[in-house]
Amino acid sequence: MPQRTVLCFGDSNTHGTRAMRHMGDRRRLERNQRWPTVMATVLGPDWDVIAEGHPGRTSVFEDPIEGAHKSGLRALHALLESHRPIDLVLIMLGTNDLKARFGLSASDIALGIQRLALEVRRSDSGPDGTAPQVMLMAPVRVLEGGCLAEIFSGAENTSTALPGHLAQIAASQDFGFTDTNSVARVDPVDGVHLSAEGHAAIGAHVAKAVTDFMA
Repeated sequence: MPQRTVLCFGDSNTHGTRAMRHMGDRRRLERNQRWPTVMATVLGPDWDVIAEGHPGRTSVFEDPIEGAHKSGLRALHALLESHRPIDLVLIMLGTNDLKARFGLSASDIALGIQRLALEVRRSDSGPDGTAPQVMLMAPVRVLEGGCLAEIFSGAENTSTALPGHLAQIAASQDFGFTDTNSVARVDPVDGVHLSAEGHAAIGAHVAKAVTDFMA
């Protein structure tokens, strides 16, 4: 069987950003600690795992403070074409959509993620000009604490509701789905980012989910 390709389309928790001790803290986990690398190790040589994590990336919303380039929709098609043929796109977004500046409900965040997934499905970036498969990953629930508490004010309750909405969309649209909350929690230092242990747990968990979904 030829090697298959999975594109991990996410934000700082795919990038491997460490829990921020202060604003402007840009430390990053080592490559072998990040969940896409862990997943690649578990999946083995039959899979090419591409990590595309952009800190601050939203689903489809242009950030009025950090810039329009933070919209995942702006980047998606270029990445699909750059890395094709792609067998599977994993989408783990929604955390940055929780920022107070956007004022979004869990339902609207989920609809933004659905928009991305449907764009993938309409593309020709899969094998032989078909569309890649899509799996939605519910991000880990945020906590309001540390240096990011004010930016994510009110996000804790909204993020708790998000996985349910994403699961419903996945079921209705025949996308894959997995909830990272089943295996990981955010680092309480900033309430948003993952520890190395969280990355390890998610990487192993998603490797199984991918294997089952693509069997």
